[in-house]
Amino acid sequence: MAGLDSKTPIPTEITLHQKSRTLELAFDDGGHYQLPAEFLRVYSPSAEVRGHGPGQETLQTGKRKVEITALDPVGNYAVQPTFSDGHNTGIYSWDWLYHLATNHESLWAEYLERLEKAGASRDIDSTTLPPKAGGGCGKH
Repeated sequence: MAGLDSKTPIPTEITLHQKSRTLELAFDDGGHYQLPAEFLRVYSPSAEVRGHGPGQETLQTGKRKVEITALDPVGNYAVQPTFSDGHNTGIYSWDWLYHLATNHESLWAEYLERLEKAGASRDIDSTTLPPKAGGGCGKH
């Protein structure tokens, strides 16, 4: 989870838009942002996505149509979304949400570049594909 910095703006409004699959955020510094569910899913702060250290990240694929089905508060410092693909372990602190919101464009471009380099797709979840012939799970 991202740290909690006393200088980070705090959300004044958080609105989940089911139809457009976006999370709308307004911060106390006047910033107003809309983040797609897919973007939030692929940048989940969970260990499943980010790993336990640098270089341990897992590229998220096939998340184009993911939705946020629930959004639960975590104390006074974060929210925890549940996504339609079952992922629900990421706790999005205000710091992390603000980072994602203010860096959305560059982070999204970086994600698309990583997908392309991996030959992966926003439409096909390569983490659930059956192993290739020859045995092994493809991860070891």
